[in-house]
Amino acid sequence: MMEPGAPVCDTCGEAVGLKPNGELFVACHECNFPMCRSCVEYEAKEGRKECLRCSSPYDEHLLDDDADQNPPGGSRSTMAAHLSDPQDVGIHARHVSTVSTIDSEMNDESGNPIWKNRVESWKDKKNNKKKKGAKNNKTEQAPAEIPPEQQMEDKQEALMQQPLSEIVPMSRNKLTPYRAVIIMRLVILGLFFHYRITNPVDSAFGLWLTSVICEIWFAFSWVLDQFPKWSPINRVTYLDTLSARFERPGEPCELAPVDFFVSTVDPLKEPPLITANTVLSILALDYPVEKVSCYVSDDGAAMLSFESLAETAEFARKWVPFCKKYSIEPRAPEFYFSQKIDYLKDKVQPSFVKERRAMKRDYEEYKIRVNAMVARAQKTPEEGWTMQDGTPWPGNNTRDHPGMIQVFLGNTGARDTDGNELPRLVYVSREKRPGYQHHKKAGAENALVRVSAVLTNAPYILNLDCDHYVNNSKAVREAMCFLMDPQVGRDVCYVQFPQRFDGIDKSDRYANRNVVFFDVNMKGLDGIQGPVYVGTGCVFNRQALYGYGPPSMPTLTKSSSSSSSCSCCPTKKKKAELDATEVYKDAKREELNAAIFNLHEIDNYDEYERSMLMSQRSFEKTFGLSSVFIESTLMENGGVPESVNSSALIKEAIHVISCSYEEKTEWGKEIGWIYGSVTEDILTGFKMQCRGWRSIYCMPLRPAFKGSAPINLSDRLHQVLRWALGSVEIFLSRHCPLWYGFGGGRLKWLQRLAYINTIVYPFTSLPLIAYCLIPAICLLTGKFIIPTLSNLASVLFLGLFMSIILTAVLELRWSGVGIEDLWRNEQFWVIGGVSAHLFAVFQGFLKMLAGIDTNFTVTAKAAEDAEFGELYMVKWTTVLIPPTTLLIVNIVGVVAGFSDALNKGYEAWGPLFGKVFFAFWVILHLYPFLKGLMGRQNRTPTIVVLWSVLLASVFSLVWVKINPFVNKVDPMEIAGTCSSIDC
Repeated sequence: MMEPGAPVCDTCGEAVGLKPNGELFVACHECNFPMCRSCVEYEAKEGRKECLRCSSPYDEHLLDDDADQNPPGGSRSTMAAHLSDPQDVGIHARHVSTVSTIDSEMNDESGNPIWKNRVESWKDKKNNKKKKGAKNNKTEQAPAEIPPEQQMEDKQEALMQQPLSEIVPMSRNKLTPYRAVIIMRLVILGLFFHYRITNPVDSAFGLWLTSVICEIWFAFSWVLDQFPKWSPINRVTYLDTLSARFERPGEPCELAPVDFFVSTVDPLKEPPLITANTVLSILALDYPVEKVSCYVSDDGAAMLSFESLAETAEFARKWVPFCKKYSIEPRAPEFYFSQKIDYLKDKVQPSFVKERRAMKRDYEEYKIRVNAMVARAQKTPEEGWTMQDGTPWPGNNTRDHPGMIQVFLGNTGARDTDGNELPRLVYVSREKRPGYQHHKKAGAENALVRVSAVLTNAPYILNLDCDHYVNNSKAVREAMCFLMDPQVGRDVCYVQFPQRFDGIDKSDRYANRNVVFFDVNMKGLDGIQGPVYVGTGCVFNRQALYGYGPPSMPTLTKSSSSSSSCSCCPTKKKKAELDATEVYKDAKREELNAAIFNLHEIDNYDEYERSMLMSQRSFEKTFGLSSVFIESTLMENGGVPESVNSSALIKEAIHVISCSYEEKTEWGKEIGWIYGSVTEDILTGFKMQCRGWRSIYCMPLRPAFKGSAPINLSDRLHQVLRWALGSVEIFLSRHCPLWYGFGGGRLKWLQRLAYINTIVYPFTSLPLIAYCLIPAICLLTGKFIIPTLSNLASVLFLGLFMSIILTAVLELRWSGVGIEDLWRNEQFWVIGGVSAHLFAVFQGFLKMLAGIDTNFTVTAKAAEDAEFGELYMVKWTTVLIPPTTLLIVNIVGVVAGFSDALNKGYEAWGPLFGKVFFAFWVILHLYPFLKGLMGRQNRTPTIVVLWSVLLASVFSLVWVKINPFVNKVDPMEIAGTCSSIDC
C-alpha cells in the first residue's frame, strides 16, 4: 500500500521512494519530474541520461547508494512540496518549448502511460534474462504505440531545433591546390621581376622601362584581386525550418515585415511596363501580405509613372491571387508569359488552362492601356499635365514641385478578386526645389527610408532597381534565414543576392552577366567579412542604415576613442572622433529609449528630464526634426504605434521628404545611403563594414532577381564609365579605403584589400593603354622590350604563363564558372580598361581640381522588338576612340612587321614572332569591341572583311618577295658599280 500523498512515479505509477539516507528520491533537480529509481536505472541502461520533460542531464551521482547530500536548490521538504504542487509544475512548463506535446508523449491512444508499459516489459525481460531479444522487441513495439499526430509534432519540434542556414566550405581538394598555385605564382613573379629589372634593354630603354612599370602595376592589381578570394564559401538555407519556427499553425505569423524600395526616374527611358512588372512580382511574393510594403520612388515626378502605377494596382487585384493559387514562377507577368516552356507541366488543376488564358488576355489589355499612356506622354502639353479631376499635376515642373505620396493598396481597403488582403503599395515623389542638392539615387533612397519608417517601419528593407523583378518568389524567405537567425543575424547589415540578367546574347559579347565577379569574387568576400553592396537585390537591416554598430561590438567610451588619436594633432583627433560617431550613438541608446518629449516645453521638466531632452536634441541633429521618425529609430523590431492617426502619419511622411529636411543632419554622411559618389552602393556598404557589420552572400538555386542589361556597346561602355567614375570619386574622397576606418580596427585586412581593389582598378587603364601600344611600336621600330632569352629566362617566362593558366583553371574548378565566361571577362577587362576607365580617371580628376561634374543619362532599359536587335546598334561616342586607335595601330604594326621581315631575310623572322604574338594578344582581347564597332551590314560580319584585308596584305608582300617573274639583282654587282662610279 502506498502512503496517501506520497509522490508517484509518472512512468510506472509506483511510489517514487526514498534514498538510503531517508530523503525523497528526486531524478531531475531542474523541473522536479517524478520518477522512481528503477525507471531512472532503466533509462540509463538504454543510453538516455536526460530528463523526459526538460531534457536536462541527470546528476552523475544520482544512482549512487551512498549519496547523502541534499539536492541542490532546496531541502527535502521543499522538493516534496514542489513535486506534489501541480501549479509549480505548470509554471515551469511555460518555459519548456515542448509543453504542448508533453501529455501526448506520456500517454498512448487509449490514455495509458506509455512508459509504464515499457517498464513492465523491462521487468519481464529481466526475469527471463533475454536482454537482446527484449531490446529488439521494444524497438518494434515503440513506433506502433506513438500516434501519427505525435510523430508530426515530433518532426515539427525537430525542425525548430535545426539551424536556419549553414556554411558549406569549399573542398580541401579544390582549395588547397588553388592556394598553393597562388603562392607559387607570387614566387615566380618575384623571380620574374628580378630578371626583368636586372636585364635592361639598352637599345630600347624607354620601351623596356615602360613595360616593367606596367608589369609591376599589373602584378599589384592581381594581388589586390586574388587574395580576397583566399577563403571562398557557399551557403545553404533551410526554408522548412524557417516556416516551422516562425509560422506555426494556429499562431500568428512571426516572420519579420519587409519594406521594398523600387526607384525610377525617367519613364520614357525606363518604361513604366518594366517598372510595373517589378512591382507586380513584389506584390505576388510568397510571403505574408501583411508583412510586405512596396514603395515606388518617382524621382522624375512624372504623371505617367503615377497613372501607370494606378493601373498596376488595379491589375494586381487579379494577378496576385492567380500567382499564389498556382504557385507560378516568375511572378512578373511579362516574363512569365514569354517563357518558352510547357506551362501545363506539374499543373494538374483542370481550371488552370482556362484561368491562364483569361489572365494572359487581361494582361494584354493592361499592356495596351499602359502603352497608350506612354504614347500620350511623348509630347507634353504646353499648359502641362492635368489629372482626371481637372487639377494640374503637381510635378509639371520636375525641378520645382512639392512632395507627393499616394497609398494605392494596403490600408485603403482594396482587396483582390478573391476578397483577400493585398500588400501595401505606396507612390512617393520627394520634394524638389531650386538651390537644393538632391543627390540623385542616394537621396531618393534616403527619402524612402524616412517615409517607410513613418508609415510601416519594417525592420528590414529590400531595394531593387526598376528593371530588376523578383524571379524567385521565396527570395525574401532566403534572406530571412540569415537575418532572423539569432546566432547569425545579429551582426548582419545586409544580405546581397547576385545579379542575373535576361535578354543577353548567348555568347555574352560584352560580359554583361559579369559571372566572374558574382560567382568568384563575391564568394571569396563572403568568406571574409561579406560581399560588397552592388546597388540592387539587397536586404538591409534598418538599424545598420541608421549608423548604429552591431549589437555584439563592444562599446567604447569617448575618452578611449580620443586617446587612440594623436594628442599633438587636433585634426587627427577630430577625425578619430568622427570615426567613433556610431560608438557614441550606441552609448546614447539607453538614454534615447525614454519617451519623446516636446522640446518647446523644456522649462517644465526637472534636471534629469532636461538631460534626456538634450540627448534627444543631439539625436535630432543626426536624424532631423521629426519626432515620429526619431521614435521609429528606437524600435529595433519595427512597427508603428497603433495609437497614431493614419492621417497624421501621411502629413509627417510629407514632412520627412521635404528637400530641406536633411540640412544640418547626418543623412548621407553617416546614416542612410552615403553621398559623394555616383556609386553610392560601394560607399554605403563600406561604411557599414567599417563599423563592424558583416554581410552575407545568398545564392539560391533559382536566381532571386533578374534584370535587363544594356547589351549595346555604347550603352555598356557608358555604364562601365559611370561605375569607374564612382570608384575614382571614392579614391579622391575622405572615405578612401587606403586611410579611412583604421581607428576602430573593425574592417578585416583582406576585406580592405578588396575595397582598395574596387577604387583603384580604373587607374589600371593608364598602364594598360601603354602596354597595348608597345607591341605596335616594337613592330614599327624593329625594337623589342625583352633581350635575347637565356635558358633561365625561358623557364621563368614558361613558369609565369603556366601559373597564370593554372590559377584560372583551379579558380574555375571551385567556382563552377565556365571558361567562356572567364575569357569574356578578360576581354572586356581590356575593352573597358582602354576606354571607359581611362575617361573615368580624367573626369574624376577634373571634378576634384576644376569642379566639373559629369551628368550621365540613364541607360535605356527596353530593347527593340527583334531579339538582340540592340546588340548591333552603334552610338558613336568619344569613349570608342582609344580602343579603335589601338586596333588600327596594332593591325598596321602587324603588316609593317611582316613587310620588314620580308625585306631583312630569314634572320628577322625569329624576333618577329615574339612581337606579333603580343600584337595579336591585343587584337584578340579587343575582338568583341571590333565586332560591336563594325556591327553588321547586310548580315555579313565585317570582321571577316577586315581580317581578309589583313591577310591579303601579308600574303601580297610574301608573293612580291618570292615572285619568280621579278628579275633579281645581285648585290655584288650593285656594289661594284657603285665603286666604279666612286672612282
